[in-house]
Amino acid sequence: AHSVRHPPGRLRRPWGGPARAADRTMSFVARLGAGTLEHFRGWGHAAFFFLDLLRAVPASLRRFGLVVAQIHAIGNRSLVIILASGLAVGFVLALQMYYALVAYGAAESLGLIVNLALVRELGPVVSALLFAGRAGTSLTAEIGLMKAGEQIAAMELMAIDPKARVLAPRLIAGLVSLPLLAGLFSAVGILGAWVVAVQLIGVDSGNFWSIMQTRVDVWRDIGNGVVKSIVFGLICTVVALYQGYETAATPEGVAHATTHTVVISSLWILGMDFILTALMFSTP
Repeated sequence: AHSVRHPPGRLRRPWGGPARAADRTMSFVARLGAGTLEHFRGWGHAAFFFLDLLRAVPASLRRFGLVVAQIHAIGNRSLVIILASGLAVGFVLALQMYYALVAYGAAESLGLIVNLALVRELGPVVSALLFAGRAGTSLTAEIGLMKAGEQIAAMELMAIDPKARVLAPRLIAGLVSLPLLAGLFSAVGILGAWVVAVQLIGVDSGNFWSIMQTRVDVWRDIGNGVVKSIVFGLICTVVALYQGYETAATPEGVAHATTHTVVISSLWILGMDFILTALMFSTP
């Protein structure tokens, strides 16, 4: 009988042996490293995209008509859902807070609690989430369809910067629209809370408004809420524009981009809300 000889480097090991396990480990490490590098590459690309948008803002301000048209398209068309949601939140908040406070004999603080909850937290956050779902997806789909229809490429061929002509006016419109929408959300919510508390439950109307006027600080409470809404408006608009501009020029790509806009914007809003709240209200 002749012994079977294997060529060098191809020795057979039973059941794959340690070589196959080592290959699997190296393959996992390689995939992990490639995924990490791709993740950081995406972050860097998004950062450069944001810087390009900021550089394009001065040029878009010289065409203020484009900004006004986008404020109408983004802000005015989101007004109905913002007002309806603010009114509903005010109704529910007044009921919940009244039944919680009356058990401790603190029903006279209802107006203060409702106002602080709305202007500090619920107004900016809920408005931003609704804005991301309504205006953010609209921006992503619009830019994605422009890319799919090769309108973006046509602008570049005509030496027109699409970031200055298309994206920057929408960025300014988002920064202007969301603080206004958040203010209207809070105002309508306070009005709805007054209707429930005074007209339905029977809380004293003078007490409802007076404690609000004496205990709510314009800069610390309302001002910080405005700062939050500006930051959230920047997040929602930049994420929506980036997802639309970088999407694949296909119907499936646009659909995925709109979904990513809502998910990423919502996560960023909730995370930044915690950070901003910790920075703003950590000291008395």
